[in-house]
Amino acid sequence: MKKTFGTKLSELRREKGMTQLDLAEKMGVTDKAVSKWERDLSFPDVQTIPRLAEIFGVTVDELMQGKTDIKQRAAGSRISEFVQLALKGVALAMGVAVAVLSFLNEIETADAIGMLGIGLAALAIAQLSGKE
Repeated sequence: MKKTFGTKLSELRREKGMTQLDLAEKMGVTDKAVSKWERDLSFPDVQTIPRLAEIFGVTVDELMQGKTDIKQRAAGSRISEFVQLALKGVALAMGVAVAVLSFLNEIETADAIGMLGIGLAALAIAQLSGKE
């Protein structure tokens, strides 16, 4: 189950032993504003999110992301692995196609370069998406 921003904020505040008033004073807002954030009735100004993360000693990403269910993470991981495999397959297919078509003298240089570019782009995307 995914946590809301407000739930995450409330948990972090309590872990630090802070009251809503304590957090409000650090943020330059009212304790009513903090209460609304924690109840998901409003959201802090986007420019204040880095300050909140700093106060709680977390990254902005950690602050903004709720906790997901283990099954959801596993499914997401399988999908990610499949996408990476498909991208690597595209890269390999483009390389093999260019090699075979070149050997058979059935491809123009510009077309070969385009196909290799597609293969390299797919490989780059696979590499970058694997570094999450």
